[in-house]
Amino acid sequence: MDLGTVVGWVLTLVLLFGAMAIGVGIGPYIDIPSIMIVFGGTIGVMMVGFKMETLKSVGKFYGIAVKPQQINLSETIKKLVDYSTKARRDGILALETDVNNETNLFMKKGLSMAVDGTEPDTIRALLEIDIDQSSSRHSANIKIFDQVGGFSGSMGMIGTLIGLVAMLLNMSDPSAIGPSMAVALLTTLYGAMIGNIIGAPVANILSIRDADETLEKQMVLEGIMAIQSGDNPRTLEVKLLAFLPPKDRKSQFE
Repeated sequence: MDLGTVVGWVLTLVLLFGAMAIGVGIGPYIDIPSIMIVFGGTIGVMMVGFKMETLKSVGKFYGIAVKPQQINLSETIKKLVDYSTKARRDGILALETDVNNETNLFMKKGLSMAVDGTEPDTIRALLEIDIDQSSSRHSANIKIFDQVGGFSGSMGMIGTLIGLVAMLLNMSDPSAIGPSMAVALLTTLYGAMIGNIIGAPVANILSIRDADETLEKQMVLEGIMAIQSGDNPRTLEVKLLAFLPPKDRKSQFE
């Protein structure tokens, strides 16, 4: 699991609810009409704005935020260089067994085409389509959480206006002013909390996950093309190390 994501969420919630408890307690911050407006309204407009099959996968996207696919670019480079060394020494057909046992599906797909003798331009085109479409799907998933932030904030403002109208209509009854003001304030609070604790942070971390995955796939693509063309493993390694920050560029030949 991504410790930073989990600790960040827990720390945020503990501090927020702790501050509430130290002040007037948690109870005053719970208001059923406000919950109905913000939570119910946000869910409702999300159902209008997205396909149901997409919304059903929201839990899976949260899982990706908390427990992402493990990507180790240095290990990927080492694997590609090893494949290159074997292909240069024994021929690219010698990789067939290794390819069948490869766990990285994108790498397996590209190497399988190379072993089968597919034209380089065709391999590059097909793998680039894979990268583009994968990133497009990720962007659509990220948009869900961007919209959660926007819709919840809007519902909070709608709830505030509802509460203010109710308060103004009951100015002659002091006992009704308090509940109306609570709706006005708490809907804004709920909307801000949903947008800034769930919506925006999840969208941001999913964008980072997408960038990491895309970078690895681009690196694998370049590695496969070099393996197929018979490039020197040292040359391949230099090319792939360029994808890493300077501090992480460590050659296995040294």
